[in-house]
This record gives sequence, C-alpha cells and structure tokens, in this order.
Amino acid sequence: MIDKILTDGTRPDVTPGSHQPSVAPFDTPHTSDEPFDVTYHKGPVILRGDLIPERSTTEELLNSEDSTEWLHMDPWRVLRIQSEFVDGFGALADLGPAISCFGSARIKRDDPMYAAARRAGRLLAQRGFAVITGGGPGIMEAANRGAASTRGKSVGLGIELPHEEGMNRWVNLGMTFRYFFVRKTMFVKYSSGAIVFPGGFGTLDEGFELLTLIQTHKVKSMPVVMFGSEYWRGLFDWIEGPVMNAGMISPLDPELVKVTDDVDEAVEIVTCGRSLV
Repeated sequence: MIDKILTDGTRPDVTPGSHQPSVAPFDTPHTSDEPFDVTYHKGPVILRGDLIPERSTTEELLNSEDSTEWLHMDPWRVLRIQSEFVDGFGALADLGPAISCFGSARIKRDDPMYAAARRAGRLLAQRGFAVITGGGPGIMEAANRGAASTRGKSVGLGIELPHEEGMNRWVNLGMTFRYFFVRKTMFVKYSSGAIVFPGGFGTLDEGFELLTLIQTHKVKSMPVVMFGSEYWRGLFDWIEGPVMNAGMISPLDPELVKVTDDVDEAVEIVTCGRSLV
C-alpha cells in the first residue's frame, strides 16, 4: 500500500513532532506525474519542459553576437577538425606511393644522423617514392632535403606549436595542422612504409601509433624500420624482455619492425625492393 502524503508533507498515520521517514524525491509534494505537453525538436534532439530554449536555432543563428566565445566551443572545433581532414585528403590524394621519415627536430646538420636521413630521402626519391616528414628542422629537414635534391616529392606535414620554427625550405608540398591526430592520420593513410630515426616523445608517439595500428590490423601491414641500433637497442631490450615476459605482447610482435644502421638496407626494406622509375 502506498503511503498518503498530506499537503504539509506529513503522513496521516504519523503524530506531528515525531520522527518521519525520509521521502523519496519522486514522492515529494508539489511534483507532477503528468507527461510533458510540449516537445521542441532541435535537429535529432528532443527537448521538453525546462530544457526548451528561449530562442529557436534560427534565431540563435541570425542573432548578432557581441562575444566571440562561440569560436572556442566544441561544435565549432569539430568543424575545424573536419576542415583539416578535407584539406589534407585533398592535398595528398594524388601523391602516389610514399614513405614517412620520422625523427627529432633537434638533430644538428653536422650530426651523422642528419647525413643518414638526407641520404635516405635522396634514395627514396630516386626510386620514385614521395618522402613525407613533419616538415620541421633536424631529421625532417634532412629527409626533405635529400628528396628535393633529386627533384622528388618532398612533403612536410607540420604542426602548430608555440615554438615551432615553421616549414623547412626543402618542402615542395606542405601543410600545417592544428591537431596531432589529424596529422598522424595523414602520415598513416598516405605512407606505404616508415623509417624512424632517433627522436623524442613525438617520434616515439608516431612510431608506436603506426606499430599499434599494424599490430591490431587497423591498417594494412607495412614495413617499419628503426634506424640506429645503438639508440634503439635499450628500448627493444625492454620490449623483448619485461614487456614480452609479462605477456603484454606476443612473441611475433617484435618482428613488426626491423632495426638497422644501414641506410641502403632501410630504404630496401621500406620500399620492398621496388623502384617506381
């Protein structure tokens, strides 16, 4: 039997002043069990009761704005993200076979790794492959420089950062992105292989994202080379030791990537021995 509630909030079987049991929110006085009689449609969303806005979507659209806060709201941000994908797909659709070269922006021009990346870019371009980098200095500049030296396609996919130096001068097809995840999508979508030179968090992020996508079969299998055995050895000792011993990866996973110190071998692996010219 449901308890009756008087208008003053007391129950008829409870003496005034005595303890009264707590009342559930849906049984509190002055509430209504009647359905909402007005429905407002906002695209696929329905709103009722107090959630109905004071102004319609059209009124909001045509209303003059004194504030620009809407430019920083999530719906507008989604449109910017969408536009970056559209621009990226449009710019790279006709690129043809390409190899990504990842690596640190901090490598100096007199560093042996700079020379190795420059040679790799040149060899890739000579085989008819476009070279895609992050468009910055260091390893990225070196690979772009090598590709440009043989009039190859030298692509730079930059990222908007507070202290970024901007696109290096050896890029002949460049774009700058706001969002890392859009930029990484372009790397993966338009590459048929990758050479990962020594680098920091950004390089590790790009390399491991690619390996994760290959491992989980989210993308087609592609060759990945980690260049510089001395630099990468500690990482792979850890992967093949504690990580594998704990069962976090299968014994086959380390075969997803090849470690080498030979530029010619690296190029041979990522191009699968092919020359397109």
